Amino acid sequence: MAVKTAFLAACLAVGATRWVSAQAVRKSQHGSVTQRVANTDVTIVYNRPVARGRELFGPTVPYGREWDPGADEATTIAFSTDVLFGGVRLPAGKYSVWVVPMERGPWTFILSTAADVFHTPYPGGKDALRIPATPQRGPHMETLAFYFPVVDADSAVLSLHWGTTVLSIPIKAGSAPH
Repeated sequence: MAVKTAFLAACLAVGATRWVSAQAVRKSQHGSVTQRVANTDVTIVYNRPVARGRELFGPTVPYGREWDPGADEATTIAFSTDVLFGGVRLPAGKYSVWVVPMERGPWTFILSTAADVFHTPYPGGKDALRIPATPQRGPHMETLAFYFPVVDADSAVLSLHWGTTVLSIPIKAGSAPH
């Protein structure tokens, strides 16, 4: 009986080792951030690409084309109640996140009702909103990040930061955002 148990344990160990080694570790690690703003939960789920010495905007992420700020599955943002996102009324729900970087002038920040999609191609015709966002220069952020640098009682600022580029969008929440 002990021999059978030892043999079974060895087989399971070899099988588990093969399964783990067959699983490739992604270069873009999974991340998420949740912030409560008034009575609203804002949740961003994404995979975090790494700059790795690349020039990001222009060569890696083309100007003038929709880009999902993430990797693999499209980045999503969810709101538990209605909000004002960049000054535009937005119903509660889950959306995919897209950005159109521009060489000059404001960029476009897009939320799409096509929430559960891959990060390419852009799901045209399903925009919930498009708002202008002026990129700012910040300290180098090697791995793409979403964060909330400002949170108040009923408002917050959501920042998307990669390389030295920072896009910030105001969010207003509460029972009846105006």
